[in-house]
Amino acid sequence: MKMHFCIPVSQQRLDPLGGRYVLYSVYLDGYLFCRVRYSQLRRWNEQLRRVFGNCLPPFPPKYYLAMTTSMADERRDQLEQYLQNVTVDPNMLRSDIFIDFLKFVQLDTFSITTKTASLDIFLPDGRNIPVEILTSDTAERVLEVVSHRIGLSQELLGYFSLFLIRFCKEGKQSVMKKLVDFELPYVSLRSAEAENCRVGLRKWYMDPSLDSVLMDCPAALQLIYMQAVQDIEKEWAKLTQAQRQKLQAFQKEDNQTKFLELSREVRHYGYWRLDPCTCDYPQPGCGAVLSVGKDEISCCITLPDNQTQEVIFQMNRVKRWQVTFLGTLLDTDGPQRTLNQNLELRFQFSEENHWPWFVIYTKQAFLLSSCLKKMISEKMVKLAAENPEMIEVPEQGNRKKHRVQQSQKDVSRFLPRKSKIEMANVDCVFGTIEEEDL
Repeated sequence: MKMHFCIPVSQQRLDPLGGRYVLYSVYLDGYLFCRVRYSQLRRWNEQLRRVFGNCLPPFPPKYYLAMTTSMADERRDQLEQYLQNVTVDPNMLRSDIFIDFLKFVQLDTFSITTKTASLDIFLPDGRNIPVEILTSDTAERVLEVVSHRIGLSQELLGYFSLFLIRFCKEGKQSVMKKLVDFELPYVSLRSAEAENCRVGLRKWYMDPSLDSVLMDCPAALQLIYMQAVQDIEKEWAKLTQAQRQKLQAFQKEDNQTKFLELSREVRHYGYWRLDPCTCDYPQPGCGAVLSVGKDEISCCITLPDNQTQEVIFQMNRVKRWQVTFLGTLLDTDGPQRTLNQNLELRFQFSEENHWPWFVIYTKQAFLLSSCLKKMISEKMVKLAAENPEMIEVPEQGNRKKHRVQQSQKDVSRFLPRKSKIEMANVDCVFGTIEEEDL
């Protein structure tokens, strides 16, 4: 699936010789990723094309005369589409040409040189592990360093990931986004420094039954146990009184295996709980709390009369979804570093032979989209296990990217500006889903 790249703003700059050029501010999952010139992207495209040939998406043409405003907007849109489409090919994502360029522009944007640095990685129980890294180390590399430090088996790395976590007042934490493999965590913290963010390690799968795969590795067992305890303390899961008493007894005995086995019977265990947000159902402005996991989206909606209503959407009812940035960036001295203030995620679902849209306004729209993609990935893995002759996918713990053939009409996309929303009158069928999160 495509990644959430967008270019909501560009700026004209003067070069040392007095000429003008356009600097594009590229955002990934709502955070400033880099600022880059058209000429840099064009040279990068030429390098990629020499290796991958016609597999690349079309690149916007070079203009030899001054661009009009409409031409400039069209180029910006085309560059957005290029960045979104170029990340679909898993082979390209892992190539040195791809990674080295993105590492360079991230470091250059924030004026960071490659050097040794200490990075604190926060664990689910609130403790942090300082690790020595290079400022140019990718999230994939940092995860390998952390796993070596805590004794986590390399074969299990695909079940965990690094996340950008915002620490709020009174100790509250909000997971804002998953760091993709080619992001530089040290640089990402600079992009999010105004939001008091830190890098955290969490498990990364939506099906709680996958806990069982990790139970034989002491480090993995400890990590998922710590996260289970924290999530239950935050009341992300819905326990009965009997379950609560048994879990407290297992926790007192430090019986991690029994604790996790019973936790998997608890409703909403292993789900991602989003911060309170608003939605348009049954009418605009209703408060909502979303829990996502195990092939469903559970919405607890506060109605105008303060009554609550729970609405559950099974993923097999969801046809497509899209994230949209609703605002504008007008800061002429440099655009803001996050888009999280003005985001919506809307998904189209099946209801009695028609396809209405459910709209959610949340700062965690990109995290929610990543969760939906992950649920589809895990669904395809299950289908492959049941029908190995029909579908070819990697093992869950294998971090290598693969292509998955499928026929389900699930589409995700990012619309960077509200004015660009266009509702399709026909079904959009994607022949492949790229499982970039496995």
